[in-house]
Amino acid sequence: MHCAQKNILDQIIAFKKAEVEQRKRLVSIRELEKSPHYGLPCLSMKQSLQSSPTGIIAEFKRKSPSKGWIHPDANPAEIVPAYEKAGASGASVLTDRHFFGGSEEDLKKIREMVKMPILRKDFIIEEYQLFEAKAMGADVILLIAACLTVKEVGILSRRAKELGMEVLLELHHEKELDYIHPCIDIAGVNNRDLQSFQVNLETSLKLAKRLPAEIIKISESGISCIDSVIQLREAGFRGFLMGENFMKNSDPGAACSKFIKELTMKTGKSC
Repeated sequence: MHCAQKNILDQIIAFKKAEVEQRKRLVSIRELEKSPHYGLPCLSMKQSLQSSPTGIIAEFKRKSPSKGWIHPDANPAEIVPAYEKAGASGASVLTDRHFFGGSEEDLKKIREMVKMPILRKDFIIEEYQLFEAKAMGADVILLIAACLTVKEVGILSRRAKELGMEVLLELHHEKELDYIHPCIDIAGVNNRDLQSFQVNLETSLKLAKRLPAEIIKISESGISCIDSVIQLREAGFRGFLMGENFMKNSDPGAACSKFIKELTMKTGKSC
């Protein structure tokens, strides 16, 4: 079991490389640039987090490699607008189909329905995927340090900024601090180890002390209680990416609303 878990990230990247090559043959960058969403001005996740009293980034995902199907029949047109109504600072949308049950159509549909910033959450390994993200209507793209070299993060983050999108760099270990580049807008610390899939909030608390003070910090994975958010906020985090905690409910939007209301009551801040 440990061996299978250890190889999951390699499996995902190998699959993603083949998938992207296939998509490049089907749809050219020129065609992507013709998308009605391509010319839309991007919304700032960074500004949204800076002005938000709660910093909740609510995620839409149907399944994950570690949990399997979480909410297979989830409808993005119902759930994500409910997240926005609940007071979420932004949305994270999984567009990986094979491992997470998402699609680019999910993001396109959501873009037409909400006015909050949207993160395209996927395993981005080359520039073509940035043009895809722009064509979907994404405002922010995710770069995962564990999947890329320092040079690749520099190239991809610069290109994303040229396209008008913000960049969220996901980190897991102190050794990845060198990946932080001037074009990175937000640093995300993932509390889930991509090799073992174990979750530990101490990962965020430990890395918070090492991240540049001026960069917006968010904590990802394993956040399920109000006290964790408060503890992480005291450590300097402005955003908290939460997916499974909402998506495992029959009504994710209501679960998000309940969480934000309880957080607001406990912190004494109003949305």
